[in-house]
Amino acid sequence: MSRDLRKYQRQTIIRLVIAALILLFVVGGGLIYLIYGQSQALTAVLCMGALMLPVALFLLIFRGMDWLVKRSKDDE
Repeated sequence: MSRDLRKYQRQTIIRLVIAALILLFVVGGGLIYLIYGQSQALTAVLCMGALMLPVALFLLIFRGMDWLVKRSKDDE
């Protein structure tokens, strides 16, 4: 049985990012809801979602660059 450490690392990073997003939206949004109310919580979730758009855009750009580099290495 072989160990694929890169696959394990990728899975771990994905799980950590998902956990961080859940904490941000659920716990953060829940606390804002409890302290300030429903309309402020919806606004906060909307703002957090808007903040994720540039982050997702950067990740897409980096993934595309990684794909191009791997493709150029295969051509050589």
